[in-house]
Amino acid sequence: MQPPRTPPSTPDELLERCHQIAGLTLGDLASMANVAIPDNLQRHKGWPGMLLELWLGATAGSKPQQDFPELGIELKTIPIDAALKPLETTYVCFAPLLPQPGVTWQTSSVRNKLQMVLWLPLEGDRQIPLAQRRVATGFLWTPTADDDRLLQQDWEELTELILLGNVEAITARHGNALHIRPKAANGSVLTDALDEEGNRIKTRPRGFYLRKTFTQNILAREFG
Repeated sequence: MQPPRTPPSTPDELLERCHQIAGLTLGDLASMANVAIPDNLQRHKGWPGMLLELWLGATAGSKPQQDFPELGIELKTIPIDAALKPLETTYVCFAPLLPQPGVTWQTSSVRNKLQMVLWLPLEGDRQIPLAQRRVATGFLWTPTADDDRLLQQDWEELTELILLGNVEAITARHGNALHIRPKAANGSVLTDALDEEGNRIKTRPRGFYLRKTFTQNILAREFG
């Protein structure tokens, strides 16, 4: 078996590709794709996701659009433990720290990314060697009305804090389903934001993340 050379043309074809790799290990997939396996994920945190993108035929790369733009589907790998519980929060997209006139929840990057998601769980227990971690069965998810309401409330609250110049006051405690955390390789990376007086300041880039409690509910709905 080899990675596909073309992106999937339908959601069903994408799901079929998920079923073909379900139960295989990251080592299996890396070997068949002739991809080197890193010693650990400290400097290669995104490696499992990139490997799975290769096997599913994702085309977006780092562009600010869905991983399968032709299908309007975003891919999210999610490390889980033996009880199917997420081991970490899920990155959605960068959080703009300067005003974006006219942007609402309906037109936001967060909502665009989460309109339809292919969740692909994989073993994430650190006691399991990276090459031996198995891929679980992927599934498609779209937000329910309640999901969308929760996400919108958090997005609007967090966006208002940013626009009022309170970005430095935002902590991981803000938001019930969605929260903001620093998103940069190290603390020396800075970007522009506004202070309470409307002056430009330098601060660490931020990203929107889904809380583990939110993604755990998604997994529970799917797997019971």
